[in-house]
Amino acid sequence: MTDTTTAPDAALDSLFVKELVKQLRAQDTHGVWEGKTDLKLLEPFIVDKAKRREIPIMGDPDPETLWRLELFYNAVALSIERETKVMVSPMMKMHHEGFGRLILSAGRLIVINKHMRDVHRFGFDNLGKLAEEGDKLVAAGVQMILKYPDVANL
Repeated sequence: MTDTTTAPDAALDSLFVKELVKQLRAQDTHGVWEGKTDLKLLEPFIVDKAKRREIPIMGDPDPETLWRLELFYNAVALSIERETKVMVSPMMKMHHEGFGRLILSAGRLIVINKHMRDVHRFGFDNLGKLAEEGDKLVAAGVQMILKYPDVANL
């Protein structure tokens, strides 16, 4: 695996990150972000240790954070779809205090099952970690569909 923690260009080349950028740009219905670079668009996903310390331990996630969480997992789902040609749907149930569960399903198969907590602190230390986590989830989802194709295609 390539070390993308110091190379933003390498992280931007990740298929998952490209999909996440597409998801972000699709949200810009009025063209406000057209002049922004991909790195600038991805900035809110980077929450390093210093920023994380500023966020209270207890707290409700704000709508922006929940929106970024949804975009992240939508990008995972669409990346899995692109590789497997099987439709993948996200479903998220989040408690207002910042814990909950997210699943990605394909047919009757749960390809990703993620329990989350401290969602109000959702983010990654750097762009490399964002790409690494996204790629890891995509690979796990693809592997699950390849392992159980009959269930995924129901």
